[in-house]
Amino acid sequence: MNTTAPDTGSRLPSLAFWLLLTLAAGGVGAIASASAPAFYLSLDRPAWAPPPWLFGPVWTLLYVLMGLSAWLVWRARRLDAGATPYVLFFAQLVANAAWTWLFFGWRQGQWAFIEILLLVALIVATMTVFARIRPLAAVLLTPYLAWVCFAAALSFSVWQRNPGLL
Repeated sequence: MNTTAPDTGSRLPSLAFWLLLTLAAGGVGAIASASAPAFYLSLDRPAWAPPPWLFGPVWTLLYVLMGLSAWLVWRARRLDAGATPYVLFFAQLVANAAWTWLFFGWRQGQWAFIEILLLVALIVATMTVFARIRPLAAVLLTPYLAWVCFAAALSFSVWQRNPGLL
């Protein structure tokens, strides 16, 4: 059974697929956060909270790194060798998009915080499986994990400071 992607032909279609998939997850979240900057500025935030303009560029970079990471795994191991890496990757994408809806769309601070803890666990699980297949793929997810851990702390702080709004 051949579980390795052939090293011939164009790699661009599969790279484009993984990049578009991750950016689409960001797009689903972006729908919920259309009014996020104004809402975010209306919240009582800790002094260490980043400005609203920073989130777009950071998330764009993170989504690109996520897509590259999944693509590296795809090039090394296809579905016929097992779907676990892809199921975990997709699950964390869904959780990623869901957090934005919980926090900004539905303004459910408690549920957003619980869900972001689940997202952290899914990212760690994805990184663990990716590291066994292609270590660089796990390394590319490290900034994502760091940012989501920071976002978890920020989410908790903002939720606690704004009980009437979240």
